[in-house]
Amino acid sequence: MKKKYLAKIIAKDVQGLQLISAYCFESKVKIDEIKFLKKNKIFLILLERTSHEKNNKKMKINSICKFEFVDSVKSKNIDQNNKGKVLELLAIDFFKKENSYDITLLFKDNAFITLSTEILEVTLEDQNELKND
Repeated sequence: MKKKYLAKIIAKDVQGLQLISAYCFESKVKIDEIKFLKKNKIFLILLERTSHEKNNKKMKINSICKFEFVDSVKSKNIDQNNKGKVLELLAIDFFKKENSYDITLLFKDNAFITLSTEILEVTLEDQNELKND
């Protein structure tokens, strides 16, 4: 039996975040699969991403992107009542302010989510490979 390799990337700096952003390019995200656990300061997003890592063969993979130490979350151009709507993630970027960071998740159609945090710690972990239809 062949063992499936699933990625897990932990970013604590700009280069790590850029790598996660590249892995998540054009990922599909349902609005109801975006969660902010305010008490725990954790922001979770379930992605359906396309893996390009293996032998140039494209695979669909369910992944979880977890942002830790998040103090606040703001969104723009996202209708949070439209739970079934699918967003397309284009990039994850960040801006350093005095003693904190703003991490921005940029989606297609000028939608975005901004996370405020004092510590940069992001994990992208693959959950399972999806079967092609």
